[in-house]
Amino acid sequence: MPGYASVGARLDGLPLSGFHWRMLGLIAAGMYFDSFDIYIAGAVLAAMIHSGESTLSLNAAFVSVTFIGMMTGAWLSGVLGDRFGRRFCYQFNLGIYGFASIAAAFAPSMPWLIVFRLIMGIGMGAEIVVGYGTLSEFIPAVWRGRFGTILNLIINTSLFLSTFLGWLIVPQYGWRWMFAIAGCGALVVWFLRKSMPESPRWLESRGRGDEAAGIVSRIEAACGVDAATVNANEAAPRRLEASEQDHGRLSELFSRQLLSRTITGITVLVALFTVNYAFVSWIPTFLVKQGHSVSSSLGLTAVMFAGGPVGSLIAFVLAERIGRKWGIVLFSLICAAFGVAYPFAQSAVAITALGFAITCCIYVLSSFSVATYVPELFPTRLRLRGAGLSNTVGRAVSIAIPYAVAASFMKFGIAGVLTLIVGTLLAQALIVGVIGPETKRRSLEAIEQETGSATPQEAMKGGTAEALR
Repeated sequence: MPGYASVGARLDGLPLSGFHWRMLGLIAAGMYFDSFDIYIAGAVLAAMIHSGESTLSLNAAFVSVTFIGMMTGAWLSGVLGDRFGRRFCYQFNLGIYGFASIAAAFAPSMPWLIVFRLIMGIGMGAEIVVGYGTLSEFIPAVWRGRFGTILNLIINTSLFLSTFLGWLIVPQYGWRWMFAIAGCGALVVWFLRKSMPESPRWLESRGRGDEAAGIVSRIEAACGVDAATVNANEAAPRRLEASEQDHGRLSELFSRQLLSRTITGITVLVALFTVNYAFVSWIPTFLVKQGHSVSSSLGLTAVMFAGGPVGSLIAFVLAERIGRKWGIVLFSLICAAFGVAYPFAQSAVAITALGFAITCCIYVLSSFSVATYVPELFPTRLRLRGAGLSNTVGRAVSIAIPYAVAASFMKFGIAGVLTLIVGTLLAQALIVGVIGPETKRRSLEAIEQETGSATPQEAMKGGTAEALR
């Protein structure tokens, strides 16, 4: 069984090749349609109100079940992905989402559309957890952070496409075509993803080392690496007995070894969703309340949101330099400083510049946290359950955020909302800075070994991976 205990080291030792870019493309394509569907809600709901097919209360229910579905999907994907594998989970959730979107295009009434939206939300919430987690297990350690930021950048561009297609299609052809486009696109990606391999790291964590080694050998061949040479230089460790295999339990996330990782993962996603929904989703309203016209408000908002792609590019440059931990701490503090300055801005130029800077920081944090850091925190056997739990708590908090923002704005104005944002960012910087591990350019096995919770085969892998770094 050559190479059985060094699957992670072999994957991390591969040169960057077309295989890695293909994996990024297939994962990004599914997550792109997932994100696309989230953003089409505004155009669809506005059109249904205009046509008399919906009411404000039904629209609110549509939005609410989207978050409930995403929260449920995040949880289920963690459980199913660690139990049945990454390949099963990303195909299963994309199929659910794709078929539910097609069904939504034929929904006979708004109540039926709400039901289908709930099902779609389950697929959408699951895709975020499985996509980032799966990518992290294939990409070499020295590139893992940058690939996470590229994936985040690709996904975020769906905002522009969904808005553009909504403007182009909905007035002429109706809202149903938006769901049809999303559903058909997802099913095409589902078919293309059938060729994606199972994660060798997950297979090894389940005691299926021969399968894992076989997949890695095929990946090495695709990358132009002589697998025979690799195996000849590897000592063949003993096969683990079934009694030694540890498939992981959810309760381990709250054990002494992993509790700090779990708190860190939950913190960064609660902070990200809080800041994102408190600022990005409400900024047009804030501008109108500050005396700008609706037209002016939307124009200024468009300029501010151009900071999103810029933030993702900054994260790409810094991901493997300052790292995820200190990147989150640094940009939390920078974003908090901009947040403190924002209420004092008077001119349109100053307001726009600060809004651009805050948006930029939010997307840097998004690239570092949900796209890269959270999946890295947890052992392979618990990776999706840890990321799923963190996303579930973050989604649950995001349901309450609009009410907290509204209450803060009505009582204290824009300063109250910015206080909420700044407080959240400072808490994140403190918690991540004190208990969060640094993960840049490190093998997943080495990161896991720090917790002292590694299984026997993972402990051997970690030693081999560190020796090859």
